[in-house]
Amino acid sequence: MPELPEVETTKRGIAPHIEGVVISEVIIRQARLRWPIPADLAQTLEGKKILSVSRRAKYLLFNFKHGTLLIHLGMSGNLRVLTEAFPAEKHDHFDLVLANGKRLRYRDPRRFGACLWQALENGPHSLLLKLGPEPLSEQFNTDHLLSAHSNRKIAIKLAIMDNHTVVGVGNIYASESLFRAKINPNRAANSLNHQKSAQLVDAIKATLGDAIIAGGSTLRDYVDSDGKAGYFQLSAFVYGRAGMPCRICGTEIKQIRQGQRSTFYCPQCQN
Repeated sequence: MPELPEVETTKRGIAPHIEGVVISEVIIRQARLRWPIPADLAQTLEGKKILSVSRRAKYLLFNFKHGTLLIHLGMSGNLRVLTEAFPAEKHDHFDLVLANGKRLRYRDPRRFGACLWQALENGPHSLLLKLGPEPLSEQFNTDHLLSAHSNRKIAIKLAIMDNHTVVGVGNIYASESLFRAKINPNRAANSLNHQKSAQLVDAIKATLGDAIIAGGSTLRDYVDSDGKAGYFQLSAFVYGRAGMPCRICGTEIKQIRQGQRSTFYCPQCQN
């Protein structure tokens, strides 16, 4: 599933091509995604200028004077900037045709993504209202993490994957961040003191920052806006390395299940 670094990479890739550009046509081939694409989307967007593109958690926000288009990539979605009207393939569900001659094409084999419209007068979309702070923002800091975890006895890995605490720390990046912070993923969230919490905040920021630079991870169908796969997973310390020696101490990397997801860690380096 595309996570925050993959979505941020997509945003940075498409923004220079579409910001400040008018949408001349909306082509919808398949409206049945996770939620139906609004039937009047073409009427809503055609002739309107995309003022900017931003990201909130794993949602891409296309900002217009009269509202916001929310796009979520789901499990297998991607957005590509095309310079020509190449023939659409089976899983190419909609295009935003731009007045500059380019088009933005959404592809999603599994159709778990979303394309939703929120009118300006209705305020922020309900999907965005209860999200925690962005992990790379100043609002995500040691005091916030300590407060969020003060009464939580669940495993720290599950706690940092909770979007109410902080957004965008997906499965790969949670395992990698905990390794960098030298914290065992099974530790209770409320057992972390100020020092450990500070280490974890720093590790999450560093891990996600490195992943964005690397263009995300090589995960199944994920490619960025240029059709290139990300390479962060190739340099992972623990994720996907069960049975292999730790890059730091040589101890065998362990794999366990937490919250129906695989967790990877070094029993020697993480305590």
